[in-house]
Amino acid sequence: MCDYFVHDTSIVDEGVTIGSGTKIWHFCHIQSGAELGKDCSFGQNVNISNNVKIGNGVKVQNNVSVYEGVELEDNVFCGPSMVFTNDLTPRAKYPKGHKGYKKTLVKHDATLGANSTIVCGNTIGEFATIAAGAVVVRNVPAHALMAGVPAKQIGWVCDCGQVLSKKYVCPDCQRRYKMENNKLSEFLGGGYKQISIMRLSFKEAA
Repeated sequence: MCDYFVHDTSIVDEGVTIGSGTKIWHFCHIQSGAELGKDCSFGQNVNISNNVKIGNGVKVQNNVSVYEGVELEDNVFCGPSMVFTNDLTPRAKYPKGHKGYKKTLVKHDATLGANSTIVCGNTIGEFATIAAGAVVVRNVPAHALMAGVPAKQIGWVCDCGQVLSKKYVCPDCQRRYKMENNKLSEFLGGGYKQISIMRLSFKEAA
């Protein structure tokens, strides 16, 4: 008896790895070579393409396709109908095949809002939040809040997802951060723990 759930209307190809506690709901297709972690949830009409790697605790909402070349680390949230790409210059007449796909990495605990688009070849930093409808065309720093078309950085977010105040304090969980030399650090009682973020200034992210 398997320790994960697949709805009767969904298709799981041969050669797929599915972690314990994962749930795959109506009308999904999980293609050969995909690796799904533990305790994930895949909503209705989700397609996971060949050789995609997905970590533990990931939630993919309805109507999302995760194409080959995309990797989702642990606890990533993909909102309804958000879009990944894997080819910057697609032509029906000149298919590139998997060797031509650009890699996209979504780091742990990031949130991709409903109807957002992640243009391929970029990295979304840990705990970043991409607002609904935003179109990401470049790398996103950890904890950055991105919105608009193309997406620009409009703030910073806490581990818990709330927008930080101008003094880098979370209004909900009261975590405290500081910005120094374009690096965000979290206060952990005895001092500040530096958060590893890409070397991308607020101005560059905008």
